Amino acid sequence: MTSSPEHARLLRLATRASVAVACTLIVAKAIAWWLSGSVSMLAGLTDSALDGVTSLLNLLAVHYALRPADDDHRYGHGKAESLAGMAQALFIGGSAVLIAFQAYERLQKPEPLGAPWLSIGVIVFSLLLTAALLMLQHRVIRQTGSNAVRADSLHYRSDLLLNGSILLALVLAGMGFAQLDAWFGLGIAAYIFWSAIQIARESFSVLMDEELPTDVSQHMLELACSVPGVLGAHDLRTRISGNHWFVQLHLELPGELTLSVAHGISDQAAAAIHKAYPKAEVLVHADPVKTATSDKPLASSS
Repeated sequence: MTSSPEHARLLRLATRASVAVACTLIVAKAIAWWLSGSVSMLAGLTDSALDGVTSLLNLLAVHYALRPADDDHRYGHGKAESLAGMAQALFIGGSAVLIAFQAYERLQKPEPLGAPWLSIGVIVFSLLLTAALLMLQHRVIRQTGSNAVRADSLHYRSDLLLNGSILLALVLAGMGFAQLDAWFGLGIAAYIFWSAIQIARESFSVLMDEELPTDVSQHMLELACSVPGVLGAHDLRTRISGNHWFVQLHLELPGELTLSVAHGISDQAAAAIHKAYPKAEVLVHADPVKTATSDKPLASSS
């Protein structure tokens, strides 16, 4: 199964935009941190630097995931996106620990902040740029369902809160409450670490072939059973790989049907599920079921 050209274009656009935003913010925050010495700004710089690394990983993972299925990867390469999500979680968790350590050091040895208003300007710029990126990512996720872009978007949503907290900390520091900068740094570190756990859980569920939600699976069975000629359906199995859902189920059909008729009904059931869930690639196995008609003895040819 291959992705459509529009699907591929949107994924590449989102990942390239993410890398560009991260690089821009790294430069801006590095200058602001160098001039101010703010722990909160250091937290933002560290987070943006890791954004750059994870966004680059996403770019490479999406490029690989968009490759069509081949002889060695018959289900495609979609799980590369979830591997990138796990890498993001590790980087984000590490950044949280570094920020918390720096904040603790600043609480032990308080220092006044320099150039707070320059830092405030940088953070306002960061908020605007991050909000624009999130709007683009939201559009791409809605149209593609990409796990990699969703993980990246979750990270940038946490960045929005992170930068808002940094802005508040810098404003308060500029008003004379310098020690609040370190406390805000600790709070930000805790939130970033929680975000890392959320990203890891979502990526892990895909890598471990976790089933689709029960209500989705039940609806798929109902769709299959609604096809004329189907007596029942069972043993439905699902898993996710990138933007694709792989669905398998057993369809109960009258035993007296010819192979061609049974095959046609199976195709109709698969099409009904695919119509409701375009991401699904459906594989149907037909099980013959004895009916009153099939139990009747065949007429003698004599």
